[in-house]
Amino acid sequence: MDRDSEIDAALLAEERALLDRIPAEPGYFHQLGLLFSGEAAWVNLVMMVSQLLLFAAGSYAAWHFFGTENVMEALRWGLPSAVLLIMSLMIKLALWPVVQTNRLLRAVKHLEIEILDRTNARR
Repeated sequence: MDRDSEIDAALLAEERALLDRIPAEPGYFHQLGLLFSGEAAWVNLVMMVSQLLLFAAGSYAAWHFFGTENVMEALRWGLPSAVLLIMSLMIKLALWPVVQTNRLLRAVKHLEIEILDRTNARR
């Protein structure tokens, strides 16, 4: 039984050492900042600027919508407001897969490094 506890202790120590070597996950704002670096940075920047413009126009139309008195005026401002705000949301949601892909690529690179370290340690 003593031998089993020694093995468990050795495994726990090795696992703790491995976990200490893994760097912490970058923060949310750091991951968003990575959208604006690399080859597709200009595309993401154009998308964010257009998203901001659509949101501003949709908010302006919504402001007028809530200040109207009659139905026709409400339709005149309400429908464009809804469309612009939904378009703004869709552009923003289009960038989430990019963030997820970057996280996945980072995890794969960490695994590759770990495999290389273990392979080199056995030699």
